[in-house]
Amino acid sequence: MKWNKKGLIYCPDGEHDWEVNTFMTPHAMLIDESTIRIFGGVRDKEGISRIKYIDVSAENPGKVLYISERICFDIGNNGCFDDNGMILGDILQVGSNLYMYYVGFQHVQKAKFCAFSGLAISDDKGENFKRYSEVPIMDRTSTGRYGRCIHSVLYDEGLFKIYYAVINDWKFINGVAYPVYNIWYTESSDGIVVPSKDECLCIDVAINEYRIGRPKVYKDINGYEMFYTRDFIRKDYVAGYAVSKDGIRWERKDDSLNLMKSEFGWDSEMACYPVKLKYKDKTYLFYNGNGMGKTGVGYAELGE
Repeated sequence: MKWNKKGLIYCPDGEHDWEVNTFMTPHAMLIDESTIRIFGGVRDKEGISRIKYIDVSAENPGKVLYISERICFDIGNNGCFDDNGMILGDILQVGSNLYMYYVGFQHVQKAKFCAFSGLAISDDKGENFKRYSEVPIMDRTSTGRYGRCIHSVLYDEGLFKIYYAVINDWKFINGVAYPVYNIWYTESSDGIVVPSKDECLCIDVAINEYRIGRPKVYKDINGYEMFYTRDFIRKDYVAGYAVSKDGIRWERKDDSLNLMKSEFGWDSEMACYPVKLKYKDKTYLFYNGNGMGKTGVGYAELGE
């Protein structure tokens, strides 16, 4: 693959106290023939993330058409699993509604955080999302003690196919705790009731990696492909790529992705959280740069 970087699209400028910086873990979708809506998480001064969106031109995603001036999904009530922010997992059209799968964060006393998955539903193209429940649809298990994080959901072959990260340990690097996770798979008949066991490990960490996650899975006539983000003990946060015939057994092809960090600028330290969108004869890859999205969201276009 040859991805031609087109540059930064958007980063909050601190105009509102709820979006001081960051537009992280983007999700892009066509809302009409000429407009792409990009959802992402914006952080306040405490680092707490909430979800908003921007609209960009489908012909030229570098052209911003509209910036929402309000949150479309806010944090949960005090004491709930998502009271300290969230990151966007996936958004799926289900009938006339949008299902947004997200990861809610909660501070706990004896660990850095806990992170479990919720569902919110919109009936107005994502202008507003309402919680399906104040408790997670994917909660703690014995194999996912600290986190079970839904990042990709496909409706395929009559099932909701769910790809998620499981956090079951912490890695201390230079005295800082980082979550250890890998990528798992499960299925749901309705996209709401999710199995309470972790039984199918898709992709584990490789040598010198300690976490691999944020899977985004797509299917075409050739099978399945997955984009993800991985981190090394030496702290090099980069994107990766894998392919599969059945969506369960995966072959890693990280070197074929070629989404490299730039020499300088907004994505010179990181190029992470890629999400793909096809439009006519074009294929876009939206992604985050430095600081896990602190510098905003940009895009690349697939070349010949």
